Amino acid sequence: MVHCSFLLLAWILAFVAPLPSFGYSPREDERLIREYKQQLELNHAKIARDLVHRANWAAVGSISTNKIVEGYPMVNIISTDDSDSDGKSTGRIRFLLTDLDFTGPDWEHNNKVTLMFSDDQTLNCQKAGKDPMEPTCARTMLSGQVKKINPNDSSYQPALDAFEKRHPAANNWIKAHNFYLCELEIRNIFVLDFYGGPHQVSASDYYAIKA
Repeated sequence: MVHCSFLLLAWILAFVAPLPSFGYSPREDERLIREYKQQLELNHAKIARDLVHRANWAAVGSISTNKIVEGYPMVNIISTDDSDSDGKSTGRIRFLLTDLDFTGPDWEHNNKVTLMFSDDQTLNCQKAGKDPMEPTCARTMLSGQVKKINPNDSSYQPALDAFEKRHPAANNWIKAHNFYLCELEIRNIFVLDFYGGPHQVSASDYYAIKA
């Protein structure tokens, strides 16, 4: 009799339980998003390069050396440029730092930082009615190490000239506040440009994009 009861319960559940096609399936969502991305032909390395080149600044994260918040993540704004002498993208992110600001002392203690660029910086997301936090409002996070460029290096003056062309105020920063030119040595890149999570982009693929 007990055996018959179990058979009856199994028979009822077979009819009451929802069909797989009507239930939520994370794996199915992932498959659909992946297929849609392929249709969009999103080139994540190119998106990262475009975001870096179009933006005039980046949010930079470092580990604070300030005694009040020592050891906590610190966020700052830095003006950036990746242009060559003709204004074309090189992908090489250069910026000015000073020891009078947060980021200067931080990187000298720990030179690992992350820079973030968002398409909202160019107002593209706002114009399209996208919230800055929406995945379709593209952003890229580039992690690496800060390298101070030697003024005697042959690449220094062309890089500084390109930076000052984009940021004319920088000329006064160097004279008045001892700013120095740096570059990010990229170790990892994440790009979030659609639903389904971020994509990892290698530095080599990033630099290989034709401007």
